[in-house]
Amino acid sequence: MNRWFEQAVVYQIYPMSFNDSNGDGIGDIPGIIEKLDYLKELGVDVIWLSPVYQSPMDDNGYDISDYYAIHPMFGTMDDFKRLLDEAHKRGLRIIMDLVVNHTSDEHVWFKEALKGKDNPYRDYYIWRQPNPDGSAPNDIRSVFSGPAWQYDEASGEYYFHMFSKRQPDLNWQNPELREEIYRMINWWLDLGIDGFRLDVIDHIGKDVDQKIIVDGPYLYDYLDEMYERCFKGRDILTVGETPGSTVEMARRLTNKERPILSMIFNFQHIGLDEIPGQGKWALKPLDLRDLKRVFTNWQVELHDLGWNSLYWSNHDQPRIISRWGDASTEENRVRSGKMLATLLHMMEGTPYIYQGEEIGMTNVKFPELSDYRDIETLNMYKEKREQGWTHDQIMTSIYAKGRDNARTPMQWDDSENAGFTTGTPWMKVNPNYKNINVKQALADKNSLFYYYQQLIQIRKQERVIQVGTFELLEEDHPQLFMYRRHHANEHLLVICNFVGEEVNVTIEDHDYEMLISNYEDVTINPEMTLRPFEAIALKYKE
Repeated sequence: MNRWFEQAVVYQIYPMSFNDSNGDGIGDIPGIIEKLDYLKELGVDVIWLSPVYQSPMDDNGYDISDYYAIHPMFGTMDDFKRLLDEAHKRGLRIIMDLVVNHTSDEHVWFKEALKGKDNPYRDYYIWRQPNPDGSAPNDIRSVFSGPAWQYDEASGEYYFHMFSKRQPDLNWQNPELREEIYRMINWWLDLGIDGFRLDVIDHIGKDVDQKIIVDGPYLYDYLDEMYERCFKGRDILTVGETPGSTVEMARRLTNKERPILSMIFNFQHIGLDEIPGQGKWALKPLDLRDLKRVFTNWQVELHDLGWNSLYWSNHDQPRIISRWGDASTEENRVRSGKMLATLLHMMEGTPYIYQGEEIGMTNVKFPELSDYRDIETLNMYKEKREQGWTHDQIMTSIYAKGRDNARTPMQWDDSENAGFTTGTPWMKVNPNYKNINVKQALADKNSLFYYYQQLIQIRKQERVIQVGTFELLEEDHPQLFMYRRHHANEHLLVICNFVGEEVNVTIEDHDYEMLISNYEDVTINPEMTLRPFEAIALKYKE
């Protein structure tokens, strides 16, 4: 099977916030079609679409009420087919977000399940009797705050929801349910899409009675069955969102001999700025040495065995420049953005660019809680207030980690609403759009956009980047992230200054070829002083 995805770069679109074609304030499929040439110019190969299915939008489309329908606010099925055609004409592939851990409570399966314990759809979901005192079956907590059990008065039972109470979890132990899922997956693949990103897929093997949610006892059986019934023999990309994943899980799922999935998203690196055991809202500074250890483990342990996905940002994560770069000045925003991009794109794996990352979009600090739209954020605020957190404490965490940081409308130009819509946007635009936008980036030859474009081109040309082994250098240095890649007689040296001050570095004396740098005037010497956020990628042969 052609493993084309090993040389591909994926661009994630969050449709609600990407481009609005009809002025209703919500991004849509025709709006995406309008921007395909922009994505082609950037050089990406694959578009990952966050959900556009029918949904009541309790969780912005990750609560699906009809897997076979497009939500009218995004367009029609004909619009989707046109998007597929127009993308394929340009050599771009489309993968869809697939949410099969749970549905919306408005899905016909759940509506039927509510009709009674004897309904054939009842067992499509996870139901349990209350404890003798009427309390929930156990103390599992929802990711979106509160208990993961919701009481149904009509039947006197609780149903399980790992996320919103309007997102009941599916019971994958039911073989009829699994057949329905596989039929739907094959329907979309037969339509011509190029694969799936599988939302929280490591939850489907759960055992709620044993309180095992992630990497549960049935996970590999179900994914193996899905592979056999849907993915095997198809030339597609499948990436599993696996929040609890380990290298061992990745090896098992992405094994090159029999890849059940093409790759998975591991979460270990993006949990490094939270206090262990206290959840994502309990903040701590990143220790660069931890980041190096995590990346090195995944690079080394998956080499030649499985395949990595490489990402800094997505619709659930804050903007990387605000997170681990420096958005305090324009110069530092661009330089740190280029440094972070270099660090990631020179590794082995498939890189993912989240919309706006290529122009250096940043987190937003809305002054009012009412400006936020994300259900996780709003639920968390209520829960933390009840726990005694102050308003300012909570807002500090939201400014750092809130999912709406990634969901503000795409900044196309400096006109009203950043050129995203002629109407009132569903969420406010980041006020810095006057300075940070696509129009500005395309007019500046030194912009982050053209740097990403260059990185993408270099990846496609250099075999050492695609398949080389990984060697970490300066493991204990608190400010430098340096590594080497090796393939045959070719070697790559990547040097990244992770901080906004000068750092001295010593490198071996070779006849280096400069592949890319985020400063124009670079002189390579064995003893060098790196400038703030300086990044250099050098190639040499032996």
